[in-house]
Amino acid sequence: MKSLLERLAAGEILISDGAMGTFLQAKGLQPGQSPEEWCISHPDEVKSVAEAYIAAGADIIETDSFGGTSFKQKEFGLENRVAEFNKAAARIARGAMGDGGYVAASVGPTGQIVEDEGGMATPEDLYNAFKDQAVALEEGGADAVCIETMSSITEAVQAIKAAKENTNLVVIATFTFEPGARGFRTMMGLDPQRAARESVQAGADIVGANCGNGIEDIIEITRQMRAAVPNTPILIQANAGMPVLEDGKTVFKDTPEQMAARVPELIAAGANIIGGCCGTTPDHIRAMAQAARDVEH
Repeated sequence: MKSLLERLAAGEILISDGAMGTFLQAKGLQPGQSPEEWCISHPDEVKSVAEAYIAAGADIIETDSFGGTSFKQKEFGLENRVAEFNKAAARIARGAMGDGGYVAASVGPTGQIVEDEGGMATPEDLYNAFKDQAVALEEGGADAVCIETMSSITEAVQAIKAAKENTNLVVIATFTFEPGARGFRTMMGLDPQRAARESVQAGADIVGANCGNGIEDIIEITRQMRAAVPNTPILIQANAGMPVLEDGKTVFKDTPEQMAARVPELIAAGANIIGGCCGTTPDHIRAMAQAARDVEH
């Protein structure tokens, strides 16, 4: 099979998966439990999520390792099990995918604020945490690492470098932007152009945006990133609309059909890999995969 980057270079539009956390909660993951620990205690449940997305047409699936750094696992008193959890997360996804597609291991923010942005963490602290996670994910069988939902360029750069310098994984970096008076910005004030440019300079092979927005806003974010990095593949994972509170529960209202209808615009804006984030289901991915195939033919 061709490598992920070879297929993107050939102009293919690839499909990634949708939400993981909401799926696990539906399967019984409780508030205050480590989702990553489920890779050890509930491996079949985790694997079934991957299998559902593969059946829906995903070429790329992510791992249940979003909070897999020592910083995040410390909140559960499990920081000594980082290597075990990440290795298991990648192994489960690899087992579900087999040789027919790619495993992009999920790496989320540490929850720490870096010194130069007003916090206590040093860049070296972050680098080491990301290094431990990335090395274990590669050992478990991942093809790529997806550093996602980032808002700090400093943190993202440490994660990119940690993966690039210590593994042979393809490195993806995606950010979460909110609309505001100054246009789209991350929580740390980063705009899409700078996020894309500086990620590529740090060594990212693929850049993009996830979460935070429905597909409508993320189309404009894609255009801005594409203008900044004309030759770099872009991965986009939109939410199923903006969250709405109903009966005390957060719900996402965009239907599979609504999201699929915007896929041609997303591709025209410059997206090379399309998937979903919060609120998206295998039905959303199936509809978007079909829409992408229709554009390609």
